[in-house]
Amino acid sequence: MADIRHRVGIDAPIADVYEAIATAEGLTTWWTRDVTGESTVGGALTFRFGGADRQIVMEVVELTPPTRVGWRGGSGGPAEWLGTTVTFDLRDEGGETVVMFTHAGWSEPVEFMYHCGTKWASYLLSLKRGLDGGKGAPWPDDDHVSSWD
Repeated sequence: MADIRHRVGIDAPIADVYEAIATAEGLTTWWTRDVTGESTVGGALTFRFGGADRQIVMEVVELTPPTRVGWRGGSGGPAEWLGTTVTFDLRDEGGETVVMFTHAGWSEPVEFMYHCGTKWASYLLSLKRGLDGGKGAPWPDDDHVSSWD
């Protein structure tokens, strides 16, 4: 199994960071503007990136305010994401909210995983910019890193 991991510090209260990650409305400010579904444990969120074949469905498996959000990759998204888990662990560290991000359980480190690692970094910086007083860059205004975007 292979994992993607990132650490980002955000100059915003932990409750604000949690809301941006744990709610559909918050997710539209930094990941993609097209989010539907239920952000409740057992619910599913669908993230669209410009077409029916460019979507990700994540089951919400954990919401522990204000310190943890967990999802599991479900059907309706990239085959490589099926059964993987995404977690956001948050902690207050000296007035900064630290986000420890993990996208775990990839069956092998395929090229698409490398692409997703770069995109996750881009989106986490979008989260940071939006909460640090700037403006987030959710899809379609995100940084494009390859023809796969």
